[in-house]
Amino acid sequence: MRSSVSALYAFLGLIVGILLVSGMTDRGRPFLISAGVIFGILVLVVMIRFFFMREKKEIDSDLLKGHGDGAEVGFVVDTFQDVVDKLKEKEKELERLKAFAEEKAIRMEAYNENILQSVPSGVISIDNSMQIKSVNQAAERILGIDAEETIDKDVKEIFTEPLTALMRDEKTVSREEYEYVTNDNRNIWLGITSSKLINTSGEQIGLIFIFTDLTDIKQLQAQVELKQRLSQLGEMSAGIAHELRNSMSVISGYAGLLSRKVDSEGKPTVQFIMTEIQHMNRIISELLSFAKPTDLSMGRVHLNGLIGKIADSAAEDHQRVTIAVSGEGEIYVNGDELLLGQAVSNVVINAIEAMPEGGTIDIELRKIHDRAEIEIRDSGIGIPEDIRQKIFLPFYTTKEEGIGFGLALVQKIIVSHGGTIEVNSREGEGAAFVISLPAE
Repeated sequence: MRSSVSALYAFLGLIVGILLVSGMTDRGRPFLISAGVIFGILVLVVMIRFFFMREKKEIDSDLLKGHGDGAEVGFVVDTFQDVVDKLKEKEKELERLKAFAEEKAIRMEAYNENILQSVPSGVISIDNSMQIKSVNQAAERILGIDAEETIDKDVKEIFTEPLTALMRDEKTVSREEYEYVTNDNRNIWLGITSSKLINTSGEQIGLIFIFTDLTDIKQLQAQVELKQRLSQLGEMSAGIAHELRNSMSVISGYAGLLSRKVDSEGKPTVQFIMTEIQHMNRIISELLSFAKPTDLSMGRVHLNGLIGKIADSAAEDHQRVTIAVSGEGEIYVNGDELLLGQAVSNVVINAIEAMPEGGTIDIELRKIHDRAEIEIRDSGIGIPEDIRQKIFLPFYTTKEEGIGFGLALVQKIIVSHGGTIEVNSREGEGAAFVISLPAE
């Protein structure tokens, strides 16, 4: 292409030279005009050629540029595919992290549940609508309830006072002590701490109650206090009995001398004195027996056999009374069989004396947790409420010929074995004595 342009310039130079030489004469003017026309045509041709060549270059450039855009589109597609692949990898990673988080949450929930169920204290949570949301195993055992039957139920359907009052009033307490009757009819003492249940936003979503069974501690405190009182009373009784016995011995001696010297008219008077002396001696003997320290000959006692013997013996002596013994399983305690038999016999005799016209006595043996219970129920006249709190006091009796040491001695024997004795009765509806002892 460059050679063609050079030839064109040379040819044009030649024409211009000729025209310039010819134009110097008058005859050369036509030639100059013709040459000008030819030169114009050549310039036009050159310009047209140059235009087409430039367009061709632009077209070629556009084509080349089109190839470049295709490459750029391919690059974008490849980049997009890489991003998609990376996103898929991130999605898989997120799924793995999600699965790990869910598994961890499940493990933490199970771990927290294990902690809740392993806590020796009872734990109960309720929501703002007074529905039970969680109950641990200790709460089941202490309150005698079944968690599966209580979840999502109203507290009034499951609990009684004072728990329902604390829940209803949303009252928060710290280590307060309350007496409570369980669903299986046990009288227990609860040490309760309650607080509001707050979520992460600081909103109250319910209440949580933590409590412990203080029954054994309360019983132990009562036993210690009772032993102290009985010990003090025993020491005082021993001193009184000793002084009375000395005086009664002197009176008895003088009464014997008097009986030999009085005439027949005075004999009844002396005999009355001797009878009263014997009565006083019996009281003093009972007082000394009560005051005497209880020395236990401990051994393994089969309660079923012991109660059976006592029931058979009482039934033979009092045929107007029907005695029935019931119980499930064999129950053993560690104690003094002779003294335990004496205590149970005294209670049975009291029940028989409360039914002068005859009646029934039901003796039930049962084992609740680590305690053995003997319940003796009669169909007698019952015990008025104002008397129930006094029946275990020495010298207190409602019998005309009673001394008032029978039940006091029973309580002393039971307490010395680490047990308790309680009475439930209503006047005219009979009485029920419950003896509780540590079971093997």
